[in-house]
Amino acid sequence: MTLFKSDLLRAFTIGFLLGSAALVAMMGSPFEQSIADQVIPAAVAAAPSLPDQTMVAP
Repeated sequence: MTLFKSDLLRAFTIGFLLGSAALVAMMGSPFEQSIADQVIPAAVAAAPSLPDQTMVAP
């Protein structure tokens, strides 16, 4: 009885290849637009910025 039978190695190989393919599919191509850019809108300031008042003496 050997530690690694051919069926076990074949299952690990197929699992590794399928996992790698899923990872590449989820990561996408670097040439495409990111999913975050498609779903999340850019932040826009709606109010004017005010100077910091925390260090002003009363």
